[in-house]
Amino acid sequence: MNRSRAAIEPAAQLPVARIAVAVPLPHLDRLFDYLVPVKLDEQVVVGSRVRVRFSGRLVDGFVVERVATSEHPGRLAFLARSVSPEPVLRPEIYHLARVIADRCAGTLADVLRLAIPPRHAEAERQVWSPRHAEVEKESSSAAFSGQPPQTVPESESEPAGWSRYTAGTAFLAALADGRAPRAVWSALPGEQWPERIAEAAACTLRGGRGVLIVVPDYREIARLDAALSHVLGGGQHVTLSASLGPARRYRRFLAAQRGAVRCVLGTRAAAFAPVDQLGLVVLWDDGDDLHVEPRAPYCHTREVLLSRVADNVAVLIGGFAQTSESQLLLQSGWARSLRAEPAAIRRRAPQITALGEDFQHADDAAASSARLPSVAWRAARDALARDMPVLVQVPRRGYIPSLCCQSCRQAARCAQCAGMLALRGGSQTPQCRLCGRPASAWRCGSCAGTRLRATVIGARRTAEELGRAFPGVPVRMSGKDAIVDCVPDEAALVISTPGAEPLAEGAGYGAALLLDGWALLTRPELRAAEETLRRWMNAAALVRPLSEGGRVVVLADGGLLVTQALLRWAAPWFAERELAERAELGFPPAVRMAKLTGPPDALQQFAAGLELPAEAQLLGPVPLSTGATGDSAAAVMEQLLIRVPRAQTRALTQTLHAARALASARKDPDPVRVQLDPYEIG
Repeated sequence: MNRSRAAIEPAAQLPVARIAVAVPLPHLDRLFDYLVPVKLDEQVVVGSRVRVRFSGRLVDGFVVERVATSEHPGRLAFLARSVSPEPVLRPEIYHLARVIADRCAGTLADVLRLAIPPRHAEAERQVWSPRHAEVEKESSSAAFSGQPPQTVPESESEPAGWSRYTAGTAFLAALADGRAPRAVWSALPGEQWPERIAEAAACTLRGGRGVLIVVPDYREIARLDAALSHVLGGGQHVTLSASLGPARRYRRFLAAQRGAVRCVLGTRAAAFAPVDQLGLVVLWDDGDDLHVEPRAPYCHTREVLLSRVADNVAVLIGGFAQTSESQLLLQSGWARSLRAEPAAIRRRAPQITALGEDFQHADDAAASSARLPSVAWRAARDALARDMPVLVQVPRRGYIPSLCCQSCRQAARCAQCAGMLALRGGSQTPQCRLCGRPASAWRCGSCAGTRLRATVIGARRTAEELGRAFPGVPVRMSGKDAIVDCVPDEAALVISTPGAEPLAEGAGYGAALLLDGWALLTRPELRAAEETLRRWMNAAALVRPLSEGGRVVVLADGGLLVTQALLRWAAPWFAERELAERAELGFPPAVRMAKLTGPPDALQQFAAGLELPAEAQLLGPVPLSTGATGDSAAAVMEQLLIRVPRAQTRALTQTLHAARALASARKDPDPVRVQLDPYEIG
């Protein structure tokens, strides 16, 4: 062993490599020094992948730095081998990953797993060429060579779309001049937002700077991909998402890494993409929960992108709705608002009507059985008569099992066994979920009422009921089981769950019915009102303007602030009030909050080791759920919230990371889950 080691000579220049090993244990969250064998000197470059022996086994790692000496007092081991000389981890991406890990009380290994896609050797050996577009049957986004990117052609005319927004033209001019404006953009109803983003990207690219665009999912990628190809021309951008598969994703990642393109479009993992001379980051619909990483360290795309912003990087956060986090950026003066004047909003918006619980059911018997208000029924009927599609947004998919009394909302139970009643299949007679007995003669035990209603009507049942209300009209469904991307410009009922609404060809939907608004608003979540408005506005934005007969009917109390925001198309107004309310109550983003989740004993031990700032407040712990085995302590998970002022963020994350490291070193069997500013706080 000693003779073998003596036979290996370290590199003459900078013989020590500092390695980020792919070991996500918090107590090992640091760089480790290894000697570089002379035979691997040229291959082991900063950012390349290597294999090292760590705790008796070979693990992957990235070279973060080459230095002359090490501060480690003991003897250094040699690198086992070089996996690839490709420098996939740029220094700026390493520093970004370290910042995100520290801010989220996570580990560098967890962040690098998100930032760098797995290696694909064949893709690494290839040089991009137009044939990849033909082989993969993709858009022109893949049609580029390994040569430096071409210049984006000059536009023959000024983009008119941005002129509808206050300071919109000035925003594009600043991008073209190489400046770094920062804006929160409230899009107009019916806005062709992919074209607007493509125009902003073109202005930035013409100035010689790069662009990074992140959207929630593949449907937005498809729309923006087409817009970028149209505005920029072929070979100017790539798309990145996990759905591409290992080879295609890695080829596109390398195209950006090697500087073949300077515009990258993708979902949340693309927020870490290497982009040469980054000049603009764009985030669309930052309130969508798809922007939240479901794995450790549970970071939000907005946090990642804003961490990349330097003095010379512009920011555009856009959407039809607006989050409290975006409002905080405006309130602090860090960003400016891009919004249209009220007159422009009125010209583009459909007619929006709100109906509370005291609405009048339609006179039509079939429509009444579908629980449609007369106003909603007429709006749908008129749009269908003009051969236009009608969008129906339903909060839940499928059949919702629980029923309640329509008069007093008391839960409907079986008279025999007290089990909950449900509607099964297309049956109109409720049945007990426990004993299966039909309850055709049900009577409420509280108010003696005889009429039932579902707690929430699911998408499938809504489709059945509306099909009976509008016989002969095609009914299409879009939801989790099968999402429809687009529907033709013809009479049809389109039943969709929030977020799965298809685009309507032509000018858009003739009408939209937003059902069961109270079910969205009464969810026990901090973001219930904000998320409800986002879902409503995203659906209403697909409807034609009032001048073309477009109508939206929302089943919610018109006196609520969130409903008023929809009626007035005033997302910034609502976000301002939402942020003020959260500041008063002490909730994010006005403060920083950590959510700790775990078994009671593990959570108690974890919390006992925290050295919290004096200003910290503890909320809980409270039980979250019980396992199917019963009420045993082992089956219960508890939640503890820790709230601190924003100025104490670093102190909070440091003590959380230290506690995680201690638990990891002890090899605790039940690790505690740590989330900073979690998306869901119930």
